[in-house]
Amino acid sequence: MKLVIGLGNPGRKYDRTRHNVGFEVLAKLAEELIAPSPRVKFEGEMTEAVWGTEKILLLWPHTYMNQSGRSVRRAIDFYKLDAADFLVVCDDMNLPAGRLRIRPSGSAGGQKGLSSIIQSLGTDQFARLRIGIDRPPPGWQTTDYVLGQFDDDQRTLINAAIDDGVATVKDWATLEFAEVMSRHNAAKSPKQSGASRDDPSL
Repeated sequence: MKLVIGLGNPGRKYDRTRHNVGFEVLAKLAEELIAPSPRVKFEGEMTEAVWGTEKILLLWPHTYMNQSGRSVRRAIDFYKLDAADFLVVCDDMNLPAGRLRIRPSGSAGGQKGLSSIIQSLGTDQFARLRIGIDRPPPGWQTTDYVLGQFDDDQRTLINAAIDDGVATVKDWATLEFAEVMSRHNAAKSPKQSGASRDDPSL
């Protein structure tokens, strides 16, 4: 059994914002795997699907971004999962829009959802798939940027990245981690843009 966690904020006002790209990857994955409608569970929503011979649980925490660890900890404790059995999907301002990077562990890198999970679990030894969203342009507040909608150029890159993210998650569930990194961490050289955070949605 594998658990995939998509990070974001609940509610229509946050739909398709830069901070909710993790939610979008999970929604597309659920669609492709023909998963049942999510149910309320672990302070979030959860559904399950099968890919190959692997059962995959999909979790959307609804605790807001900076409290993501609460929902994640409850799910991991309930299913008694090891670190190798779950993957977090989130946005990353330090990557160009549309760039993917999957790693088996590491720091939060300023991503408050990851920070919350690391604090709740007491370790950073878990896999994460980061989706680049660019840095804010000069003069923009970080809050306004990450809680805002993608511009048209970014949205084109992000739509492709969501498809790539789904493929990455499928490979993570069935292949050796080194092969997954080799397949999906190659630079596709999308453009990059230039950067305060204290809100539960950050």
